[in-house]
Amino acid sequence: MTINKTKTILITGSTDGIGKLAALKLAEAGHHVYLHGRDADKLTSVIAEVQAVATGDAVDHIDGFVADFSDLTAVLKMAADVNEKLPKLDALINNAGIYTTASAMTKDGLDVRFVVNYLAPYELTNALLPLLKQSSKARIVNLSSAAQAPISYKAFVGQERLDDKAAYAQSKLALTMWSMDLADTVASHDINVIAVNPGSLLNTKMVDEAYGHHWSSADKGANILTELAVSDEFANDTGKYFDNDIKDGAHGDARGEFGQPHADALDKKAIAELERQTQQVLQSLY
Repeated sequence: MTINKTKTILITGSTDGIGKLAALKLAEAGHHVYLHGRDADKLTSVIAEVQAVATGDAVDHIDGFVADFSDLTAVLKMAADVNEKLPKLDALINNAGIYTTASAMTKDGLDVRFVVNYLAPYELTNALLPLLKQSSKARIVNLSSAAQAPISYKAFVGQERLDDKAAYAQSKLALTMWSMDLADTVASHDINVIAVNPGSLLNTKMVDEAYGHHWSSADKGANILTELAVSDEFANDTGKYFDNDIKDGAHGDARGEFGQPHADALDKKAIAELERQTQQVLQSLY
């Protein structure tokens, strides 16, 4: 992997799983890494772990932000803190996600998967665009999934309950649809956007809780996140979907390739409807 000069990178959901592994890899490569978690004590502990492997001046540029992504007010507060603390942002990895949970609905009556997996990164990214525009060529990496399913807008607005699998798949399609649209929106500012399925059933806590088994190592997912964020190989890729599953259906640690997302992610009318519904939901919350 060819690495450009030192980058300033924010990774959400980075106190566990592939987000944490990516943070460790990027800090070890000398990048300035900012983590995010919902538990302050755990975040402090992981920051210390990342500092311990950081090289160069990255040791002095490892820090983090606390926010519960099921609460969009907390997300916007975090965005304000990031904007105040950092002079620029070269890469934003929207990694935070949720599948199974004991509390499927947020305090606002929305499915927590739609909020954490889609609305939170939507709000955070838009609030951090001024920082991303300060970079010479910023990148946004959005964590999609092989699981993508058409969105029920009754469920999206909290009028219908979904099981874990359906809610997760629909939220990930929403994120992927928005990623394709965002790429067009920020193209004039030289910001690249890629949605990525980091690999199915990676060896992470979230997968273990949901399925009880895994197909590939967590490193497989962390590696593609770091590469998409900083490698020269992806310097000119935007508005694309990277599928890190192996093409022939086998399971293992080999890297995937760019592929096709769900058809709705390439459908301008479907994307416009998602944006309309998103704005209505956000207006009802604030």
